[in-house]
Amino acid sequence: MKPVLLDGQSLTPRDVWSIAHGAPVQFCDQARARMEKNHQEWVDLGSPDVLAGKEAWLLGSTPEQRVSSPKRLKAFVESHCAGVGEPLPQTWVRALMVARANVLARGCSGCRPQAVDILLHMLNHNIHPVVPRLGSVGAAGDLAPLAHVARVVFRLGGVAQTDQGLLPAEQAMSSAPSFAPTSKEALSFINGATLSSALAALACVRAEKLLSSSEVILAMTMEAVLAQSHCIDPAALEARGLCGGIGVAKRLTEILKDSEMVQPERQPDAFSIRCAPSVLGAAHDSLIHVQQVVVQELNGACDNPLVLNGRLVETGNFHGAPVGLVMDQLKTTMTQVATLSERRIFRMTHGDLSGRLPSFLVEDTGTNSGFMLAQYTAASLASECKGLAMPASVDSIPTGQHHEDHVSMAPIAARACLRILDALSEILGIE
Repeated sequence: MKPVLLDGQSLTPRDVWSIAHGAPVQFCDQARARMEKNHQEWVDLGSPDVLAGKEAWLLGSTPEQRVSSPKRLKAFVESHCAGVGEPLPQTWVRALMVARANVLARGCSGCRPQAVDILLHMLNHNIHPVVPRLGSVGAAGDLAPLAHVARVVFRLGGVAQTDQGLLPAEQAMSSAPSFAPTSKEALSFINGATLSSALAALACVRAEKLLSSSEVILAMTMEAVLAQSHCIDPAALEARGLCGGIGVAKRLTEILKDSEMVQPERQPDAFSIRCAPSVLGAAHDSLIHVQQVVVQELNGACDNPLVLNGRLVETGNFHGAPVGLVMDQLKTTMTQVATLSERRIFRMTHGDLSGRLPSFLVEDTGTNSGFMLAQYTAASLASECKGLAMPASVDSIPTGQHHEDHVSMAPIAARACLRILDALSEILGIE
């Protein structure tokens, strides 16, 4: 696999997908220099107490002591390791690690480039911390998941999956360079909605693949039911002005250009076929917006506080609302595609609706139910998509003694989106 160059500014969902599936990563020299300059600004500010307030106990009273002692550092990181549930899949952990490395590489966090070096070493040597799936509200950042990564990075405990199997952190990290984090680096490793943006990146790529597949599958169904071709006339979609719909109509027209079954003289079809170019086109347009936001988040300074031009700036950049909102959007978008496909499956298995096909796609039913249960399965999956499509971002439960009184629930939205995409892939496969 071709290495991906990490520069803190141009990471794409496809890059995250490639790295998640094993591509190596290299660190850009310009980003390294930018981080060194930014870290020096933090030092010039006197290595300020960035963990003031409820975490001030982590720090000593002098700059030298602020390179936290192992005991204090361990207490800080482990107190955030509160995740529960099954471990994240390895691809998700890799996406999380590279997404956080890219946030640090932007050069606004006051961190040394060694903080990125060690994450890239782990990615390139298949050292993947075990991270529980549940436990983040997406503000102040995805604290628990990132803390489980940081614990392994800092050799404070935890376990990692390696080429030699599951190993304790010290053993898993034996080949990695030593890294003693400053207090700012300890905080920056965990203080951002990076699991949310990492999963969102994976969702974007998968959604794009499924939308492409859905067009080919729709064309196959149109042939099976002897569909009318007017609905894929690009001129009709151009008259409405929907960019995505125009593209879908053009691609379907090309796929079906030699079809003897999809013809203009047929009767107009049910909406699951006739309106499919409009719905899939709207899905494409929705995905474009989602991708724009996710790219912005992958390359943004999702951290707090920031070191900006010699100033320490306390901000709310760790909040996951941008990702949570678009993941909820993508959930509803892809649920539309799922329900559309399920309705076409239903029509093909209903003799009175398909036009020429036998019920359940077998000549004699009796004890042979044919494809009846395939439609049942699609219906079940479609219903599951509808339940998962409930917006996670509309909920906010105050945390942190009401100081963190508004949270994004972005990681919940992203996980649910990936579950919807899993279900959609099965529904499209059935169709």
